Amino acid sequence: MSDIKKCDGYVLHKSRRRMLKGLAAGIGLIALPGRDASALVWEEFFQKHFRELSKDELKGVIARLEKDYSKQYGKQVTVKTTPPIEGVRYGYGLDLSRCIGCRRCVYACVKENNQSRTPQIQWIRVLQLNKEKGIDLSEAEHYYNPATVPEKGHFYMPVQCQQCEKPPCTKVCPVQATWKENDGIVVVDYNWCIGCRYCMAACPYGARHFNWAKPSVPSNEINPNTHYLGNRPRPKGVVEKCTFCIQRTREQPGRYPACEEICPVGARKFGNLLDPESEIRYLIENKRVFIFKEELNTQPKFYYFYAT
Repeated sequence: MSDIKKCDGYVLHKSRRRMLKGLAAGIGLIALPGRDASALVWEEFFQKHFRELSKDELKGVIARLEKDYSKQYGKQVTVKTTPPIEGVRYGYGLDLSRCIGCRRCVYACVKENNQSRTPQIQWIRVLQLNKEKGIDLSEAEHYYNPATVPEKGHFYMPVQCQQCEKPPCTKVCPVQATWKENDGIVVVDYNWCIGCRYCMAACPYGARHFNWAKPSVPSNEINPNTHYLGNRPRPKGVVEKCTFCIQRTREQPGRYPACEEICPVGARKFGNLLDPESEIRYLIENKRVFIFKEELNTQPKFYYFYAT
């Protein structure tokens, strides 16, 4: 029997589950490097790929996750599977002439998307750059800490997942645990990820993050409104990344990611690239736009621009 199956136009590799089932028959219990053995219950570990699950199977998976998360955090946690909105392709703009490097976007993202506090995982990195040298990454400072921002003679460039039209990260995943959805968002199925980190090596933006230890989110800080492919609690040993707050933007059309809403100077813009009347389209068509590492032809849907 072939190890490959086509599903909704995608090719899904079956070798992962088949190989592990064979091993399980011999040793009774498996633990992949980095993964929590306690999380490897058979029903979860051997479930089908997300895009192969029937409606009833998906309903069972979600019920199990909601029950486990609610018990773990002592509050009702919901896990949604809202699909892409038809006629929407998300794009993000960031005004380099306005950003002041305050990192409020970083902290809002951590809170909204249930990122680990200990050890720290942050999907957004803010780079401090020298105005005289421009976009020179060799001069970028990740850990700047002046008394006040913006610091004279510098400007700031937040970097997160660029939601590439041609994402190199998805091409290298040996088990198809990451893919690009119809709305342009690149997602990860944490139940399918084997933690090989090939996607991290392939990403030219350093936008993917690996859970080396069990992520820690205090129960009183957990965001209970989650999405299966986004901000639901992650286990140890998987890769995670920005998803344009999929749990917000797919649920309420017109709602923005947390980082966009929190920005105190309006440097961040978000919208539908397919809507000719949207603000993001206006910015792309009328401002000086900078594509990060454009020469790689990953075709990001994250646009840096200068409003002044």
